[in-house]
Amino acid sequence: MSADALRGNLERDVAMSGHTSWRVGGPADRVYQPADLEDLCAFLKTVPDGEPLYFIGLGSNLLVRDGGVRGTVIHLHAALKELRLEDRGQIPNADISRFGLVYAEAGVASPKLPRFAADNDLYGVEFLAGIPGTLGGALAMNAGCYGHETWEYVTQVLTVDRRGTLRKRTPREYRVAYRHVESDAGLEEWFAAAWFMLPRGDGATARLEIKRLLERRMATQPLDLPNAGSVFRNPPGDHAARLIESCGLKGQRLGGAQVSEKHANFIVNLGGASAGDIETLIETVRDTVKARTGVELIREVRILGECVAPAVDARRSST
Repeated sequence: MSADALRGNLERDVAMSGHTSWRVGGPADRVYQPADLEDLCAFLKTVPDGEPLYFIGLGSNLLVRDGGVRGTVIHLHAALKELRLEDRGQIPNADISRFGLVYAEAGVASPKLPRFAADNDLYGVEFLAGIPGTLGGALAMNAGCYGHETWEYVTQVLTVDRRGTLRKRTPREYRVAYRHVESDAGLEEWFAAAWFMLPRGDGATARLEIKRLLERRMATQPLDLPNAGSVFRNPPGDHAARLIESCGLKGQRLGGAQVSEKHANFIVNLGGASAGDIETLIETVRDTVKARTGVELIREVRILGECVAPAVDARRSST
């Protein structure tokens, strides 16, 4: 297919600050918004071999550096948005008397899945109601909270490679861990969709649980300021927020970036923060916690792109 036959929207030199939840980031060389899954596959066939490719959804859990991104960013939100019930034929031996099967594409906002499930008297994924981002990101990092993770309910995924080829794969083909998912074969593929097998139950009860979890999130997280969710993974047997707070870092500030005073594992943009401010503050928190507690925090946030200047010395930050 020629580029002229594509149905999506291609833009050049796009400021990524408009596509990330931190509201920072320099320009991407190209940004493509596909019309749908078929159009995405067609577009990928036109991308030169070796050109860097990045898939994003709502831009949460992502820091794009101030120098921007070389290559092509593919924006899936509002593009891969199919969400539907499936019949038993999609998954062999599925017990549809006890479970329902939901097909969801990677651009679907994560909170939509639990609401759709509840409307169809299915439950189990209520925790996703409080996770910002899309299901593609939730699949890629095994997103979770409150004792549950995305891949608990995944029975099959649909992937796409850089040549636009679609393949169905099972969880057995991946190494799935806490906030980490990796292909056993090391393949360069991206998640295009997944099938979730969810227990049948009472939709009203599921909706009450969604409401409870959202109220808890609003009470404990700084949702009034731009942020990217949890910055660090929780270390085994502990919480990153507790360690950060124990080191006196709550409220630590660099430029327009601040360790949230409401939740220490969040960094917020108070206004005017640069990606460099945020990245340097992330490094300061990690290094300080390591020096004072011996625990090395592992970053959960993904960082893309190029710096425009050396990072500001974190010692000039203030509380």
